[in-house]
Formats: sequence, C-alpha cells, structure tokens
Amino acid sequence: QVQLVESGGGSVQAGGSLRLSCAASGYTFSNNCMGWFRQAPGKEREWVATIAYNGGITYYADSVKGRFTISRDNAKNTLYLQMSSLEPEDTAMYYCARGPLYPRGCRATVTGDFDYWGQGTQVTASS
Repeated sequence: QVQLVESGGGSVQAGGSLRLSCAASGYTFSNNCMGWFRQAPGKEREWVATIAYNGGITYYADSVKGRFTISRDNAKNTLYLQMSSLEPEDTAMYYCARGPLYPRGCRATVTGDFDYWGQGTQVTASS
C-alpha cells in the first residue's frame, strides 16, 4: 500500500534552516507530482510547494518563495523540502502528499488534488 513517511523536523532559532524528507513506498514514485503542506494549530492546512514528476518544474506559495526549495530524488523515492531563513510564522506540522498522476499537470495547490498523506513532522522556529 502507499506509504509516505516524513522526517527531519525539529526546533530551530529564527533564521535557521531545516531539511525535511519524505520517503515514499508502495507505488511508482516518479509517476506522480508531489507536494508539501503545513498546518499550524487552529488553522487550516496550507499548501507550501509542489514538484513535477522529474523535478523540472516547481511551484511555491508566496509565503515561502525564495526561502524554501522542494526537490526529489526518484532513484531514492524521496521528496525533500529545504527550508532556510525560518520565521516563527513557519511553525507548523509539515506533511508530504502524493499529487496528480502523469500526464496530468502538476499545478496542484489544494488538498483535494492530493490523495495520500504522510503523518507529518513538526517544525518549530522560535524568535
């Protein structure tokens, strides 16, 4: 069955960096777009970034553009999110999710575009 397992979360000072990983299994990883979302306490789940099948196209929320980088290694079935210049507003549970299947486009930004989710990894940035 499809499984997505996030790791790499933690607590950092504002301005710090973290790299999240998402290990995928149970399907052909390179056939799907992949995305990252986050959810802070009391708030709705928010889209962060999406990456196309071969990693050649990426999309970012305005709130993270220029600070976060989404990437993937299809040989390792792993999705990444490099986060830099972290701010307290970035504090949330971060989730990876499986997006549309090839050849659909990867401009996917809402939860309904994604069908499988990981359990999440907590990121805390303190001032």
